[in-house]
Amino acid sequence: MTTAPLSPQILRFPAPDDFVTFAPGFGTRFVLTVDTEEEFDWSKPLDRTSHGLDHIPRLAKFQQFCEGAGVKPIYLVDFPVASDPRAAEVLGDAVRAGRAEIGVQLHPWVSPPHDEHVNVHNSFAGNLPAELERAKFRKLRDTIEQAFGVGPMIYRAGRYGVGPNTAAILSDCAIAIDTSVRSRFDYSSTGGPNFRDHPLRPWWIDRRGGLIEMPLTTVFAGLLRQHGPALYPALWRVPRLRGALAHLGLLDRIPLTPEGVTLDEALTGIDMALDDRLPLLVFSFHSPSLRPGLTPYVRSEEDLDLFYDWWRGVFAYLAHRGVAPASVHEIIAAAQV
Repeated sequence: MTTAPLSPQILRFPAPDDFVTFAPGFGTRFVLTVDTEEEFDWSKPLDRTSHGLDHIPRLAKFQQFCEGAGVKPIYLVDFPVASDPRAAEVLGDAVRAGRAEIGVQLHPWVSPPHDEHVNVHNSFAGNLPAELERAKFRKLRDTIEQAFGVGPMIYRAGRYGVGPNTAAILSDCAIAIDTSVRSRFDYSSTGGPNFRDHPLRPWWIDRRGGLIEMPLTTVFAGLLRQHGPALYPALWRVPRLRGALAHLGLLDRIPLTPEGVTLDEALTGIDMALDDRLPLLVFSFHSPSLRPGLTPYVRSEEDLDLFYDWWRGVFAYLAHRGVAPASVHEIIAAAQV
């Protein structure tokens, strides 16, 4: 009697031989991912219509900025953005010329077909019935391909909301990289996934199907950082104590993002990631931060200047540490099966 092979699962912990080995010469690399999405008030309940796209023209400046730094940003696009002709006008040439890459980001509450109730539970696409998650993904993927003229090969679930059916959907739709796992974070209190103990190194979700997990990079820093995975969750309900430990240099959780993370913290995070010998550092931010007043992180033009200064400092430090940028296509080509 033979046992049927397990279906691919993003949330399943990888075995030691599942971790991706990259080709010699790939080195230590980084990617810049942009959650390219509609603007909405994060403090209010989700709905299908209360959003805007006023920041889309600002993507042109950010793309030009990245090109000047020799970095190919990966724009993970959701349905409202993909449906706005301005997005293709601003980014289309860069994507087709290979100066930027395009991917999929599924916000189910604004993605057709609209067959579910809008609530917190259903805002995690992986909680939806399999056929509805699949239908929403296919519609979004096809809309992106039509708008930008290329087929996306990378995916991030909005709110990091993968589920038991997500991997099979991605494999069936020729997605090569999922980047939904936000290691060191737990969203289970609102019905989402728990990534608290997931590793930071890329691994094969489905080696035969060619599907890789590329988790976002979040590291612990401080004298107690080796105990971070156990200590930090225990302090979740005591934010003042977490803040005190960070201030004292004992324990700090640092995601690689300009949103809520200072440049000095980011440089420390890079050092910790390199000390841990991570082969790939994954940076991210939300595209509405490119226009002041649309996210809590960029409230003024001065904040926006600091946002760009953050990236200048990070790019310069990565170059100093010998960490070169990578693209989706380079990662796929370097991953040894």
